[in-house]
Amino acid sequence: MENWLLALLLLLAMPIEAAYVGGGVSMGVGGGNAGVGSERGGGAGSVWMGGGGINTPAPAGSRLSNAYTALQAWKSAVTDDPNKIMETWVGSDVCSYKGVFCSDSQDGMGPFVAGIDLNRANVQGTLVNELSLLTDMTLLHLNSNRFLGSVPNTLRDLSSLQELDLSNNQFSGPFPAVVLEMPNLIYLDLRFNSFSGPIPEDLFNSKLDAILVNNNNFEGELPQSLGNSQASLINLANNKFSGSIPAGFGLMASKLKEILFLNNQLSGCIPEGIGLFTEMKVFDVSYNSLMGHLPDTLSCLSQVEVLNLGHNRLSGELPNLVCSLKSLMNLTVAYNFLSGLSQECTKLFFRSVGFDFSVNCIPNKDMQRPQPECSSTPGGGLSCLRIPSAQPLVCGGTAALSGTASDLAFESP
Repeated sequence: MENWLLALLLLLAMPIEAAYVGGGVSMGVGGGNAGVGSERGGGAGSVWMGGGGINTPAPAGSRLSNAYTALQAWKSAVTDDPNKIMETWVGSDVCSYKGVFCSDSQDGMGPFVAGIDLNRANVQGTLVNELSLLTDMTLLHLNSNRFLGSVPNTLRDLSSLQELDLSNNQFSGPFPAVVLEMPNLIYLDLRFNSFSGPIPEDLFNSKLDAILVNNNNFEGELPQSLGNSQASLINLANNKFSGSIPAGFGLMASKLKEILFLNNQLSGCIPEGIGLFTEMKVFDVSYNSLMGHLPDTLSCLSQVEVLNLGHNRLSGELPNLVCSLKSLMNLTVAYNFLSGLSQECTKLFFRSVGFDFSVNCIPNKDMQRPQPECSSTPGGGLSCLRIPSAQPLVCGGTAALSGTASDLAFESP
């Protein structure tokens, strides 16, 4: 009898122990073994418990009880789930749901849902108001699904959210301004959707480190606040933005490493302030209608690897200052109206730098425009503010520019 009681006690103890093991453990937001799949791994240093087994029902009103309410409401709004992800969303053990990852709290309140990753799940449906109950969640990745409709305003309650990836879905409507009310959000990815209309000024006044809004239907002029952004990565490509790049661009921040304006409807000049981005690695303004001469401050982009100015209406000579950039791996100025290359530019081929200057107006070079196209310079009446200096250009600070943001705001397009 004593042996039987001992065996029974051991059997009853096993599920309790399993509750703290989980099906996959890794460290940090988007860690490896749990299969979160974030491309921005690292971060929080918490332990994910995905596919584990917290088998006792969560107390009413607790974190996991709220998560159960939110996830069951979301499940009911799913209309197609070909990979049967949500067939696992059964019962009160939300930490065992596929794509749902829990973390053990430090406040003694037990585990909570800290991340949801449904990347490439091909789920069709909508987002629901009840997701706002997941107030401890730091990561929501929904890349490559078929979610549609708008982003609920109730998601402003996701006060812990740091990463929001809604890319490659079918969301529509205006820019989801609710994301700017999430106080801890640092990574915003809205790429490859059908959002439309203007983007708000506050997008660039936020503390976002990554702003990815490319491949939508956004339009209108870029906000003047672009120069205020603290982001290291901004992608505005493949939209319908018009007007000029804000003249104050570059005067307020210097940590930007990549910015892509390509394939919009931008006109006017490349701002002088570009030279303050001394950490810039990628600058792409191709496939727009930018005009005028290149600013000398481009030579301050000492870290730039990809400089794509192609398919615009730029004129003048491509100067030594640009072609001397030491970190260049690719320089594209094709399909412009440049009238000459400096001597340093001819050395780029010997440096194994990808260099395309075709379809310009450069004398004695192959693959240039026919002479009739070069008889008049596009934007001949355009006045780009270029600050003259008798002294050598000083890079890496405001010494590169003797003007101020207010001066540049009156650039005449």
